[in-house]
Amino acid sequence: VLERCTKILSKGKVRKITAEDKEKILTVNEAMAMQALRNLGFAYRELPESATNFDEKIENDMTFVGIMGMIDPPREEVKDAISLCRNAGIKVVMVTGDHKLTAVAVAKELNLIGENEAPSQVLTGQELDKINDEQLTQMVENIVIYARVSPEHKMRIVKAWKAKGYVVAMTGDGVNDAPALKMADIGVAMGITGTEVTKEASDMVLTDDNFASIVKAVKEGREIYDNIKKYLTYLLRCNIMEILVMFIVMISVPYLAGSAYQPGGDPKLSPTVALTAIQLLWVNLTTDGLPALALGIDPGDPDLMERKPRDPNESVFTRDVKLYLMLVPIMMTALLLTGYFMCQPWLDEYHLLEARTQLLTAMILMELANAISARSLRYTVFKVGIFKNKFLWVAILSSLGLQLMVLYTPFLQDLFDVHAPEPIDWAIAILFTAIVFGSLELGKYIASKRRKA
Repeated sequence: VLERCTKILSKGKVRKITAEDKEKILTVNEAMAMQALRNLGFAYRELPESATNFDEKIENDMTFVGIMGMIDPPREEVKDAISLCRNAGIKVVMVTGDHKLTAVAVAKELNLIGENEAPSQVLTGQELDKINDEQLTQMVENIVIYARVSPEHKMRIVKAWKAKGYVVAMTGDGVNDAPALKMADIGVAMGITGTEVTKEASDMVLTDDNFASIVKAVKEGREIYDNIKKYLTYLLRCNIMEILVMFIVMISVPYLAGSAYQPGGDPKLSPTVALTAIQLLWVNLTTDGLPALALGIDPGDPDLMERKPRDPNESVFTRDVKLYLMLVPIMMTALLLTGYFMCQPWLDEYHLLEARTQLLTAMILMELANAISARSLRYTVFKVGIFKNKFLWVAILSSLGLQLMVLYTPFLQDLFDVHAPEPIDWAIAILFTAIVFGSLELGKYIASKRRKA
């Protein structure tokens, strides 16, 4: 606007604009921009009444009137959201059409850059036009602010970040932003100010147009992924244990029983069958049902937003999951087999009933304790909050109540081939459960200390 002005309105009078006037106006503009103000310059030109042609050619020889500054203050929660992103290993970059100084002022207000950050972290659209894509890719990780950019520049920025191997999310609201949103791994459109074209091109729509909502979505996504790991680890280690118990009992009882073992006959009366079909189904119903579902809605670890982003190609069966699936089933199997063989189920039907009752009770208690421990694969349940997931406790108490009903209701005892456990059976079951739970929590405690070290 200033370049097209030859006159200035000063103190109510129009006079010729001087180089000193222009320098003063630019100084005021910069000072206002540094206060995070978006500035508009105003000028006019008087045209004769006979003028009929109104195009760009008449936009010269104008009279400069003044500057108006507008402010669009960032929401209070954005500053905290950017801090969360930084802790979570997410790099936030500002891409704006505003003046360079305005963008820098807003970025400093949000702690996106420090007060004395180097100007090399800021790039304008004009500077972008002077470098090629290869040069941009080399320097993209060091740029925090892009000012006075066009939608075409946004596409180049996304392309450069992706070339570096990053997962890129881009926000936008205008029609011209749609190509950049489509190119990004995650296109985020504004639900209130965004156009329909932008919303169609995006992967996610912010209904409140709030940057903090993106950070909440990241936290939610990490919780879901972690809960999938917890759910799978809990179910698989318990099911592997059940398979091992059934298999080892089947092949070892004939050797342990010696002449007391009589092959053939009803499988329900065979000591080589550790648990009957209905007992196995009952174990799965009480332990794989409600407790596993409750783990799917677990609140998550306290350091969830302090971890670095995971590799998108990383398998859900990470090193810690594999360790759980190898070591825990072996430990549980060894304890359960010890209790089963101590009852000598090959002697007669009473001993077989005693062994199965003890095994069924201990197995269910162990798996329910496993569900509590599975609330975190990295930290002890005491650190993540042992009672934080109320749904899990409702599920565990419900499952325990159902098991007690089977053990102490006469007609259900006959149906499930069990009897009321003796005090020694409860003592063994609780001891085995305490050993498994204590070992899991101790292992996680030691591992967490090593990570800190």
